[in-house]
Amino acid sequence: MPDETNNPSAQFLERKLATILSADVAEFSRLMGEDEEQTLRTFRGHKQVFESLVAMHRGRIFNTAGDAILAEFNSAVEAVRCATDIQTALRTRNDQLPPSRQVRFRIGVNLGDVMVQGQDLLGDGVNVAARLQTAAEPGGICISGSVHDQIRNKLSLSFQSLGERSYKNIPQPVRTFSVTESEGGGTLPSPKPHNGAGSSAKWIVGAVVLLLVGGGYWAYSVNERNKAQRTSDIPAPASQAPAPTSPEPAKPIVEKPATDQPPPSANSSPPAAGAPKANSTESPRPAPHASAKRSASAVSAAPATKASPNDGVYFGQICSAKTAKEPRQCYREAGTVSGGRITGQWPMGRDTGITMFLAGDITPSGDVTIEMHSVKPDGSRGVTIDLKGTLLDGRLDASGSFRMGRPVTLNWHK
Repeated sequence: MPDETNNPSAQFLERKLATILSADVAEFSRLMGEDEEQTLRTFRGHKQVFESLVAMHRGRIFNTAGDAILAEFNSAVEAVRCATDIQTALRTRNDQLPPSRQVRFRIGVNLGDVMVQGQDLLGDGVNVAARLQTAAEPGGICISGSVHDQIRNKLSLSFQSLGERSYKNIPQPVRTFSVTESEGGGTLPSPKPHNGAGSSAKWIVGAVVLLLVGGGYWAYSVNERNKAQRTSDIPAPASQAPAPTSPEPAKPIVEKPATDQPPPSANSSPPAAGAPKANSTESPRPAPHASAKRSASAVSAAPATKASPNDGVYFGQICSAKTAKEPRQCYREAGTVSGGRITGQWPMGRDTGITMFLAGDITPSGDVTIEMHSVKPDGSRGVTIDLKGTLLDGRLDASGSFRMGRPVTLNWHK
């Protein structure tokens, strides 16, 4: 029997089950080609937020290369929760930039067996996560079926099945899901599912139609040649009316379907008994929406000031208190603190078209005054929330209420 103790090829390889998060920046080459320095500054700021969130969710970054980041988690739930928090926080930062200069990550998450090599991880478990990331939209998240099986009853997320997808250098198709809505109602970009069977059916139908059309044209050509040969010896009459030309087929008229008004935000509170409805108390006013946009632009265009220890991205829960008609409701969002101001905005619910805007002032002593209001697709203002609180040691705690009385609390951390 050969001695395997001194045989390097027989050395034991450590393996383990891990959840891998893979991320890279969409269109990074274009962004660097247009403005290297600005892109690098934005990427470094995003990366700091990325790293802090990975650490907060008890993960570790084990490899980076250029704009790519690989992180390991012991829990699939924590990995996906970290991914959604990253996209929420970075969306708030990107909202301060022009669309063409936004640095948006695509994220893939996979649960699989990996090999340990020092501090690095290798194997199909890592490779599948990297391929899933390429299937995600910029700012979106794709997960494997193994991750979906672990988290589907543990997180308040919405998923869309993309079917079994084949990826480069991955031998077996991978069940793929995209995260379409995060906790609290924030929507995420998601690719459209493709149906291989449907595509094959379309090709088959197209081939059959082509054969039928081709065969019909051939029969028509033969018939016309035979008619021409039979009539070739008959002299034409002295005068003959020109053959009528086929009229140009009428172009179909495409009517734009009427769109319905989007449903009200899931976070708006019901009116108290005997109180007027929110729509009747505040008439449509496009001006606040425009004003909010001008305010956000003014913040972005303001000259750089001395950085404060409180500056940065803050995120956490916003909760509406329980009422006689509705349960307690909470959702997670984020805002940016810079130069004594806090700003943020996010969509409310799926496909509602309603946007929530947050703006506030912070005194040097840490006192915070915040106003939040929703804006409907037509530009009219919806619900309004007034909050007061404090910003101390990286924690932002505030409380207040809707204008109609329902209490609201905001608890965020840096």
